[in-house]
Amino acid sequence: MQVVLTSIFWLGAALVLFTTLAPLTSSVRWWIRGWDFPRIHIAIVALFFALLGFALQGTLTVLTAAILTGCAIYQLVRIFPYTRLATPELTLRDDIPEDAQIKVIASNVLMENTDHDALIDTLTRNQPDILFLMETDQVWADALSDHLQSYSTVVSHPQDDHYGLIFATKLDVLSTKIVFLSDDTTPTILAELSGPGGPFFFVGLHPRPPVPGNSTRERDEQIKRAALLADRKTMPVIAMGDFNDVAWSYSSQRFKKYGEFRDPRVGRAMLPSFDANSWLMRFPIDQLYLTEGLELVSFDRLDPIGSDHFPMCAQFARLSNHKKT
Repeated sequence: MQVVLTSIFWLGAALVLFTTLAPLTSSVRWWIRGWDFPRIHIAIVALFFALLGFALQGTLTVLTAAILTGCAIYQLVRIFPYTRLATPELTLRDDIPEDAQIKVIASNVLMENTDHDALIDTLTRNQPDILFLMETDQVWADALSDHLQSYSTVVSHPQDDHYGLIFATKLDVLSTKIVFLSDDTTPTILAELSGPGGPFFFVGLHPRPPVPGNSTRERDEQIKRAALLADRKTMPVIAMGDFNDVAWSYSSQRFKKYGEFRDPRVGRAMLPSFDANSWLMRFPIDQLYLTEGLELVSFDRLDPIGSDHFPMCAQFARLSNHKKT
């Protein structure tokens, strides 16, 4: 039994060390970048094998167990900002009049999902002022056409490769455009809108995920360029969408830094949005970021709609006294 447990310990230790150290490299391979996601899981596994190593004793085993403990601490430090123990970056405002609030819903609908009515029911109940849908093909566009007539502006870009989008708003529109921020066929929506309090900039993103056949090079480049394109010096910016990247990753943190964004999850909760069909492997990859000049009223995960993503809903307000810098 001792031999079996020792063998299991060394296999587990190797796995923990690899999954902790590999994402520290500059590799864009999907099977390395993917380990950015399950940091909680890695921390739990690391602690389990650390306890096993201390129980087995032996100088090298105990030393390795101590290293595994360090790996667990490192993983927990990375996700600590996304717990209620950290200091929030954004304070939820409960003093903003309802007529000054703007509601936005972003949802990856899952192209193969045929439960169109579930999404329509969600939109009818919530009545968003801004709607950003991802993975919309022509079937989805046709299914939503009647409902979308209630929006004054609709930009539809269906694709049959899981990267189509629909953007709709009831607000005044200064400009909208679909751009491609990298060499692939993944579109991003950029819009200058005007609501209560004045104009603001909306960025809707859905880069490709780190899965077999995809490196993260295009995803990381799109996220970086989106941060640089958003002109926060002219007007405040809200960015939303399925980033296919967890909030604590290097590329997400770089996006925040370049765009001077604030993350409502920090100091509040992870609010995992994917996979809606799994309670174990669920991660915060559907993001919301706000710059100074926009105040957050609420940020919630809505009921499932048959997709592998939960719809995300936020209410915010544009401060009329926001100054250019």
